Amino acid sequence: MNQAQRSNDYQAIVAGRRSIRKYDPSVKISKEEMTEILTEATLAPSSVNLQPWRFLVIESEEGKRKLAPLAKFNQLQVETSAAVIAIFGDMNSIEYIEEIYGTAVAKGLMPQEVKDRQVTSISAYYSNTSEQVNRETVLIDAGLVSMQLMLAARAHGYDTNPIGGYEKDQIAEAFGMDKDRYVPVMLLSMGKAAEEGYASVRLPIERIADWK
Repeated sequence: MNQAQRSNDYQAIVAGRRSIRKYDPSVKISKEEMTEILTEATLAPSSVNLQPWRFLVIESEEGKRKLAPLAKFNQLQVETSAAVIAIFGDMNSIEYIEEIYGTAVAKGLMPQEVKDRQVTSISAYYSNTSEQVNRETVLIDAGLVSMQLMLAARAHGYDTNPIGGYEKDQIAEAFGMDKDRYVPVMLLSMGKAAEEGYASVRLPIERIADWK
């Protein structure tokens, strides 16, 4: 049964987020609501709006069994969460530029001449960009969407845990994805907390920020 309660209180969403490892396995997230959460996450910014993030929502028993040996130190999250989302960065996101910019024109958000100029310029840039620079850009963008995904989930009443400890070199192929195209970023477990997460300390702003 879904017991999640939504919130529009930004301060509560940000301050109330915790990294949760044990979830209530009886709480599921419908495909419709997960789609809504992911859609809200994708409002995050990305370099020239290429949106290089890709999500693999692992929620079935079969999918979790396949994931389990790849996330050996995070079994509790895999077993009890409503879903584990594998977040990837698409190294070939430039392939979507015509769809993205063309849709912007069709919706009246961008003049045709601006679209044509931008597509030509951006395509030329990416054709001469090194794999390393492209990867760095993709990882930054995917990091932005990952944080927004955690906050979107929290706003819907769910809890999350970002996971970096898993077999990144195996996960794409394990789920039938092109490992050269899709760069693993993180796993994100999502569900309803079965136990309260620990509050954590942050360094004071005076220690980490300078004004000039």
